[in-house]
Amino acid sequence: MRKRLSEALKTAMREKDTERLSTLRLINAAIKDREIALRGESDEAGELTSDDILAILGKMVKQRQESARAYEEGGRLELAERERGEIKVIEEFLPRQMSEAEVDKAIDDAVSDVGANSIRDMGKVMGALKTKYTGRMDFGTVGPKVKARLG
Repeated sequence: MRKRLSEALKTAMREKDTERLSTLRLINAAIKDREIALRGESDEAGELTSDDILAILGKMVKQRQESARAYEEGGRLELAERERGEIKVIEEFLPRQMSEAEVDKAIDDAVSDVGANSIRDMGKVMGALKTKYTGRMDFGTVGPKVKARLG
């Protein structure tokens, strides 16, 4: 993941693609910030895993989606467009998002894998899904589906 980001950054510099370059620099900064925070929490230098990086990228996409909505509501369409451009660059590094049917099947599989039979098992199901599908599904929309399935 880091190698892909690094190569994309170099390519953007060579091609003088300023918008892409600034977004890639934001991604690198977010990753470095998280590493620094990890170092502060423990004595050893914490190396981020690919899943950690995927979580950071997912959060960045969500932030930009919210910003784009806010800019549209405020009539600032050019800023909303810039946020959407950043989303496209960030999403290049995220795995393909699962379809609705794939998400439903993943929920069914997780429910049977952990032996969930009531709403009290929701945490187990969500944990199993997050372990297996980080970056591939939006857990904000999955949560209510799991709740409905168990409820």
